[in-house]
Amino acid sequence: MARLPKWLIGALAFLALGYLVLLIPESHSSPRGAERQPFVWKQDAFWTELENHFNQARAAGCQSLHSQIATASSEVHTTLAQISSGSLPSEAPVFANLETGLFQLAPMVAACPEGLKDYTALITRIRSEIKAQSQHWDLKAPAVRQRLYRLLFGARMALEEVMLQAPASVEIPQIIPGADIASRTPAFAQKLRRDEPSASVGAITVHSGDILLSRGGAPTSALIARGNDFPGSFSHVALVHVDEQSNRAFVIESHIDRGVTVSPLEDYLADKKLRIVLLRLRPDLPQLIADPMLPHKAAASARAQAESRHIPYDFAMDYQRHDAQFCSEVVSAAYEPSGLHLWQGMTFISSATVAAWLGSLGVKHFETLEPADLEYDSQLGVVAEWRDLETLFKAHVDDVVTDVMLEEAKPGEPLPYQILMLPVTRLAKAYSFVLNLFGKVGPIPEGMSATTALRVKRFRSEHAALASQVLAASEEFKKTNGYTPPFWGLRNLAQQAARNRVNKSH
Repeated sequence: MARLPKWLIGALAFLALGYLVLLIPESHSSPRGAERQPFVWKQDAFWTELENHFNQARAAGCQSLHSQIATASSEVHTTLAQISSGSLPSEAPVFANLETGLFQLAPMVAACPEGLKDYTALITRIRSEIKAQSQHWDLKAPAVRQRLYRLLFGARMALEEVMLQAPASVEIPQIIPGADIASRTPAFAQKLRRDEPSASVGAITVHSGDILLSRGGAPTSALIARGNDFPGSFSHVALVHVDEQSNRAFVIESHIDRGVTVSPLEDYLADKKLRIVLLRLRPDLPQLIADPMLPHKAAASARAQAESRHIPYDFAMDYQRHDAQFCSEVVSAAYEPSGLHLWQGMTFISSATVAAWLGSLGVKHFETLEPADLEYDSQLGVVAEWRDLETLFKAHVDDVVTDVMLEEAKPGEPLPYQILMLPVTRLAKAYSFVLNLFGKVGPIPEGMSATTALRVKRFRSEHAALASQVLAASEEFKKTNGYTPPFWGLRNLAQQAARNRVNKSH
């Protein structure tokens, strides 16, 4: 057998040595979270009771439910009348009664969807009343935050459970108008038609300085939305600027791969989103009374900064330093110079597992600002909410899969990754670094390490596999039971799928 040339042996040895060097893992320390108490519903028995009531209502039929729905609805409206009569402390028993009432009404409306329109209007009114009451509450107090979360997030989830049970023959509005909040800033007056890519916001007019909350369809979007002490529905925040000359609307936002960008509103809407909420500052805030154009000025300043310099994405989620900015920071930093501080209730990440996972993705600050928490800020009102009904159920599946993956993980352990792929990924990172020098985007985002990229890839792969199993199991559930599994039912399916995967791996 012929001997290999020395140069070839040397080259192979060099490549092997290089591979081994590139295989050396990054040092990693386990971060400490915010050391608070994450919220837990602890109402499994109540959810089961609601599902039983739903099945009983389905068996009874709409005709026999009309009087029950009318009575239950009247009781909730009476409770709302008590709330709207004056300022109440967050611990007032009437709020607990309201929460129970809206949940108990939901199964009957789900079984008789002709009441969906009225239930939607009721949920919208509940949100407006609670937001008005919260103007007098200390949003930093844990008990107050729990009350807001239970009512606002709970009302959204109750409505979506009703929507998901409605048959295809029932028309469900994609756009639900909220509060009528006046604004004197420039407006994007063009009415967006349904047949346009930007039909997502329909005929809702946006004003300069408005804020857009949204939820993406990627598994990492679910992790952002769910990975904090108050798991929510949103993963992204953006700021609207309406140009006074062209009367066109633009969106200022921060992307993981590009940093802070400015793009037309149409482009923002064309990018797939599962839900969008349009928020607007209350005009009776002292800062806006003094200067009604403040939101427009804040948005114009944010746009000017984004167009004048490159602002990279802030993986550390440090909302106090603005040389790099994550999505929430773009909005917060825009209003900060005016003395208007958004996120009256900050985001806390206390779970050891969540802190370890996000820490392994580059997060260093666990008392920060996350998208899902902005809707609880009493300085803001909801102008409208839009949902993609075709993907609403998939969003719920993504949420429960994320929750179960976090539950099944070992506390304090970072997200895993395929270490044998580290050398190749580091070469891809080096290539990306060169592209970044010339203002281009590489395969690995600026500021993201090769290890982090591998962790994200592994998480997306495992999430997608588990979500696929849950979707298949939910189809079987629907065939057997005749209805779509509710959120807590999906959770059970996800837990079973996760256990099956562990058993197969052993």
